[in-house]
Amino acid sequence: MQSFKPIRLILEDGSIFEGESFGYHGAVAGEVVFNTAMTGYPESLTDPSYKGQILVATYPLIGNYGVPDENAKEYGLPLFFESDQIHVTAFIVSDYSAEYSHWNAKKSLSEWLIEQKIPGITGIDTRALTKILREKGTMLGKIVTNEQPDIEFYNPNVDNLVNQVSCTDKMEYGNGSNRIVMVDTGAKYNIIRCLLKRDTTVIRVPWNYDFTQENYDGIMLSNGPGDPQACGETVENIKKALEGDKPIFGICLGNQLLGLAAGGGTHKLKYGHRSHNQPVRMLGTHRCFITSQNHGFVLDTDTLSSDWEPAFINVNDGTNEGIRHKSKPFFSTQFHPEASSGPTDTEYLFDVFVDSIKEWKAKNK
Repeated sequence: MQSFKPIRLILEDGSIFEGESFGYHGAVAGEVVFNTAMTGYPESLTDPSYKGQILVATYPLIGNYGVPDENAKEYGLPLFFESDQIHVTAFIVSDYSAEYSHWNAKKSLSEWLIEQKIPGITGIDTRALTKILREKGTMLGKIVTNEQPDIEFYNPNVDNLVNQVSCTDKMEYGNGSNRIVMVDTGAKYNIIRCLLKRDTTVIRVPWNYDFTQENYDGIMLSNGPGDPQACGETVENIKKALEGDKPIFGICLGNQLLGLAAGGGTHKLKYGHRSHNQPVRMLGTHRCFITSQNHGFVLDTDTLSSDWEPAFINVNDGTNEGIRHKSKPFFSTQFHPEASSGPTDTEYLFDVFVDSIKEWKAKNK
């Protein structure tokens, strides 16, 4: 059993939180963000959208169901994770449960973090920490130990984080009748799973790859970390695709990139949307969905060209949650319809996307 050592979180405003180390005992720096989800920490920790971030869990009890089997596969992908590694810089919890119990657990959260050299802090007053982040906004932080020298703060948003998490070579999954190019700007594996369940072949390409040269029936623009303005090459390729009429579906960062290609702008939110239960309304209706979200930037729709319109809006703060083209089969969502561990209220949008591909193919035989 690991003996917990003292460890500290220091915020750029000078706030200091003392805790105990239950993960890898080392010093790191990044952007401190909070997630309000009650479950799903294996999925969150492996979400590439958290690259460069120190993640705070507001739900107090973490680790009680351990970590699932890393060797379990579906479609050649890890079944219970969103990528093949942990992407958060560090994990902060109020009460770490060293004793875990779940039918699918293979190891403890502590063991997993140590294996992948990710610091974990327990014993932190995460409620007080979250109140600071809500009032002052997301801020830089660093984790320091008594055994190591102090380190500098680090702002991950100055780097092209997408380039760090995207695949480097073209890969293909499945053998379905509908060929979909997925632009990997930090794609969660469940996007691929949701597509493969719907008679598709997924061609996964790097973020700066000219996918317009591929043989495809539709385009998926994935989620990913950081500032969308860093993905200029992706935006230029999307602009070329918009000249045609093959269906396009963007998720999270993909929504922002599609919006940039359509003439919109983006800005950074005060502390972002990172939770499982964000209410989103479909514009033109009274229909409201409960969604999962993870993003620090948001799309500004005021400068979209006249061919586009907002499709969804966040009920809490009125920010954009998706756009759609008025005549072509192009649409996007800021939320995650593929959300794992849920909610899955909006997974039907993958059916909408694949159906639009079938309709396009029928018209263009």
